[in-house]
Amino acid sequence: MSALDRISGLFGRGSRSARTLATGLSAALVVAAFGFADAHAAGPDAVPYHFFTFDNKADGNFNQLLGVNQSVEIVGYDGDGTVQPNKGYLLVPGGHYSDENFPGSVQTQVIGINNNPFPLTVGFWVDGAGNNFGFVNNHFGGFASVHNPHTGVSGGVKVNQLLGVNDAGIAAGFYVDSAGNSHGYTFNSNNNTFSEIKLPFANVKSFQATGINNANIICGAYTDAVTTHGFFGKKGSFTTVSVPHTQATTFFGENNKGVLVGFVTKGGVSEGLIYDSIHRASRILNDPHQSAKTAFGVNGTTINGINDLNQIVGFYSDGKKVHGFYAFP
Repeated sequence: MSALDRISGLFGRGSRSARTLATGLSAALVVAAFGFADAHAAGPDAVPYHFFTFDNKADGNFNQLLGVNQSVEIVGYDGDGTVQPNKGYLLVPGGHYSDENFPGSVQTQVIGINNNPFPLTVGFWVDGAGNNFGFVNNHFGGFASVHNPHTGVSGGVKVNQLLGVNDAGIAAGFYVDSAGNSHGYTFNSNNNTFSEIKLPFANVKSFQATGINNANIICGAYTDAVTTHGFFGKKGSFTTVSVPHTQATTFFGENNKGVLVGFVTKGGVSEGLIYDSIHRASRILNDPHQSAKTAFGVNGTTINGINDLNQIVGFYSDGKKVHGFYAFP
């Protein structure tokens, strides 16, 4: 199951350690540590980004990088969920993958990571019946399963996922109700409490909270009767975003400087999106190796995570395989 499937609830269908400490490294040192040849992509008036492809040897056909922190510790998963099961990991400078899978799970995706000295990670795990449950992993007490009590049974399964986390341990995610609609919420991992998110926009049919920064600004995506829109904000003050000349806009992550990332859909193809919420400016940024052809249900480029250095992670399809990428300006 791809990260694109994490917005499947918006369209009425359900989804989908030992660790190494890393110190903060400059972009140049990180590149040297990972040791991959780079490629460049830039708009005519934009700072160029340097792209590096990452494939996990556990599955050479499918890999997605989903979250990155200030120390360039990256979380993600390999396995498309059908041919091979989703298996989560932590990737640190030096190119070392450490398995991170919920105990006893059939599948696991690790999606968010914060900047604590021993970072919290969040994501979701899948049991043998196909039910999805969120999780928090603090790497001391280990994994804790998270299940919003409002989660219903839709399509024969329960779907509840955590998709982002800030440095205070507040996570953002969603659950699917019995009618098949998604609802965003936040989860405080310090006292195990849930807070429902209410969007003020008209005709909201379904929505997901996908990221949260240290100012508790939440981002995500919602659907109305026509299409999918990105959103960001906090209680009492949310802003909707629809990038011009695109069919849909989705946000998957954000940093503490008001920069959001995700993808837009243009002509049925996913294109990476960077959005400056301070200046209300959007930029389309694609991995230079992407293809509009579909591999494992993925086409084009999706940007899934960003840190305060504006380093980004995500994934792209070359038409045959799905590859993770890390890029820096």
